[in-house]
Amino acid sequence: MAPVPRVKVCCIASLEEARLAQAHGAAAIGLVSAMPSGPGVIGDAQIAAIAAAVGGARLRSFLLTARTRAADIAAQHRAAGTTTLQLVDALPPAELRALRALCPGVELVQVVHVGGAAALDEALAVAPWVDAILLDSGRPTLAVKQLGGTGRTHDWAVSRRIRDAVAPLPLWLAGGLRAQNVAAAIAAVQPHGLDLCTGVRHRGRLDAALLGAFMAVVHGGAGPAAPA
Repeated sequence: MAPVPRVKVCCIASLEEARLAQAHGAAAIGLVSAMPSGPGVIGDAQIAAIAAAVGGARLRSFLLTARTRAADIAAQHRAAGTTTLQLVDALPPAELRALRALCPGVELVQVVHVGGAAALDEALAVAPWVDAILLDSGRPTLAVKQLGGTGRTHDWAVSRRIRDAVAPLPLWLAGGLRAQNVAAAIAAVQPHGLDLCTGVRHRGRLDAALLGAFMAVVHGGAGPAAPA
């Protein structure tokens, strides 16, 4: 059987939410820095405090950044103290290569927003420079960019083609995931990991019942967990 996908709970707003995600078996949390739109944004000082508090635990911390200059991103990461950089916007190739050089020991996860088949070419172009790809449902071409947290799904058939094309590079799946559709998403894409925000929140707060229901489906519909 396929291994159980790792789960990353994003839009973490407090240490309490981070601990709740960890208690429900999350492998990672997402800490959202300044964005042009979308939920979950917290200040840089709060990001650093949460990352430091969970640093000794077996819980990865993703810094979500909309910056596109390598030097700015590297400086932001150093201040945050997170384990992983999640690049929610597209970086010019030169900046992506520079970031790889500036952060040689840092895991880089590039977000590709799936609006159609062109996302496959985008994923293949960035694959040599990153440690994983995360597929989401943003709309980065809008006047006010949507770079995540939309609550929308996208075409999982395209996601599966990307997953197969970039393998063995790990692929995370995001975009409108919730307990009611995650089993179908896993079956369709077979991702390395799942990333969610709005699907486990009630009135903006991380909800233990929603998160528990989501995790029950994930762990009830797949095989043994893969190593972290």
